[in-house]
Amino acid sequence: MKKHIVKIKSIGFINYNVLQIVTEKPRNYDFEPGQATEIAINQKDWKEEKRPFTFTNLPRENDLQFTIKVYPSHDGVTEKLSKLKIGNELILGEVFGAIQFKGKGTFLAGGAGVTPFIAIFKSLEYQNEMNHNSLIFANKTEKDIFLKQEFETLLGSRFMNILSEEETQKYPTGHIDKDFLKSTIADFSQYFYVCGPPEMTKSVTEDLKSLGVAAEKIVIEDYD
Repeated sequence: MKKHIVKIKSIGFINYNVLQIVTEKPRNYDFEPGQATEIAINQKDWKEEKRPFTFTNLPRENDLQFTIKVYPSHDGVTEKLSKLKIGNELILGEVFGAIQFKGKGTFLAGGAGVTPFIAIFKSLEYQNEMNHNSLIFANKTEKDIFLKQEFETLLGSRFMNILSEEETQKYPTGHIDKDFLKSTIADFSQYFYVCGPPEMTKSVTEDLKSLGVAAEKIVIEDYD
């Protein structure tokens, strides 16, 4: 597998636990909105510690952007990434990913699973095709919702949140389950894009099928 070494051009937190990194873009390095690559840190003891991260900018742009949830308790790659500075180097692998836009629909994301949708939404906005798409974003608490203003600008009332570990007056409490889907969605003939932890992806997919959604209308990807 070919490797590409790139320098960090900007790095900083956009939420208390979400990091945004912009890097150089290798020549002829192409991707589709929703796709990802494996990233390692070009430092001793870290070069083989590869993790998958999604591109969150448009393919036509001259740089690459990654939006990464940091897990300090893991003492791993994301924590190490958060300590890097402009000029440090990353090692990129080849492009991969199953989530690609097939038609208007509802995007169902759990936590960091929203990241493949970011570039898709930017692409749809660029093409003036954001209408009739919606996002349901599941998080533990309200402070875990990141890029809230951007999603509200893009989607308006078609951006919904649900919290599993906090009760607020603004958002429903619970999970994206069968009852929630029935009460929230009127059209089950549209596409459904699902990305989140494997157990969430599995349960939501089963619920969608039980509600009559055809298998070919469900686009899924697990995000650990």
